[in-house]
Amino acid sequence: MMGLAAHSSYDSYKDSGEGWIEDVPAHWEIRKLKHLFQEKKHRQNLDLNCGSISFGEVVEKDDERVPLATKASYQEVSKGEFLVNPLNLNYDLKSLRIGLSDIDVVVSAGYLVLQAKDEMDKRYFKYLLHRYDVAYMKLLGSGVRQTISFNHIANSILVAPPLPEQRAIAAFLDDKCAKIDGAVRIKEDQITLLRERRQIIIQDAVTRGLNPAAPMKDSGIDWIGQIPAHWENMPNKYLFRLKKDTVGKRSAEYDLLSLTLRGVIKRDMENPEGKFPAEFDTYQEVCPGDFVFCHFDVEETPRTVGLSEFFGMITGAYTVYSVAQGVDPRFLLHFYIFADTDKKMRSMYKGLRNTIPKDAFAAFKTPLPPIEEQRAIVAHIDDASQKIEDGIAIKERQIAALKEYKTSLINAAVTGKIKVI
Repeated sequence: MMGLAAHSSYDSYKDSGEGWIEDVPAHWEIRKLKHLFQEKKHRQNLDLNCGSISFGEVVEKDDERVPLATKASYQEVSKGEFLVNPLNLNYDLKSLRIGLSDIDVVVSAGYLVLQAKDEMDKRYFKYLLHRYDVAYMKLLGSGVRQTISFNHIANSILVAPPLPEQRAIAAFLDDKCAKIDGAVRIKEDQITLLRERRQIIIQDAVTRGLNPAAPMKDSGIDWIGQIPAHWENMPNKYLFRLKKDTVGKRSAEYDLLSLTLRGVIKRDMENPEGKFPAEFDTYQEVCPGDFVFCHFDVEETPRTVGLSEFFGMITGAYTVYSVAQGVDPRFLLHFYIFADTDKKMRSMYKGLRNTIPKDAFAAFKTPLPPIEEQRAIVAHIDDASQKIEDGIAIKERQIAALKEYKTSLINAAVTGKIKVI
């Protein structure tokens, strides 16, 4: 991608009088928002689908989820009009709140709908208003909810290049942004493939071992298939020892733990997120090296297994196990994450809450290699995973650089810092 320095600039500039815009080409107009746009009066239209704004785009949403009485209060936004979400500016500082509509929909009466007063290239102003949104509008507002009205933005300073330049800037940014977005998608697809590759490496290692020439036998489990002939099918009652040590009145002595997609983590009690019980008496003790399983709502729970590195407490709804001697806990972790992926153990579910009964889990036979082979498999997975993580980190840095360049390019083009015609 060509850097900003490679683009030429205009011959002369003037002070815009607005901090986020800074200097602009001397021949560009400096206009107040209210001289460029007017607020559209609310107009009901029950024939249109419901819509909203999502990350700077006006999108349709499920009409069936909106009661008719609610829809009757919605207002029309037509193709070519700008939609502004003026609610809760302090709640979400990342999402774009202004979008140019490409569709006809009805939206919440709390939104603002802006119509152009003059002839303009609306694509140029889409880019300019995105910049205005991020750099300025989020600083406005009143009250606890930081909600604004048209009056709050009416006197905002914007810039208006001559119409041919608006069109040229919009065409330039459409082209450049499409190419950058395409490059980002390619790298995101590459990250997806790397993660899939890691899953395949783990699956092969924990079900087939590291020796491709090893004699094989049927595991007796469809989703596992064949396993090395020298591996044992070990019932879990010999691998996992059920624990149920409640903390009682000693909860202040423990860190609060949680089971997440990242495994078992410590919760930040200084800056709590989510709901907490009034008392933790029924929570259970977890030690380093213990397993935490969520045996209920398995189908709906993104991750149902974790190996704790911490001493702490966790909700009594989960099941905590210690691991038998002579077993590498991390081998079991890799196997059960593999089993949890795509919910391969769903044949064991019972009841409406997709629960794996503890006795059924205890009877399940885990394919288990000798301890030295377990350790070798864990080391192999660690090495392969680290290489893949390094590759993913490189791709993520490249994506961040592309997105940063895109933002800089838009900012420079819409405020005249670079000349594109």
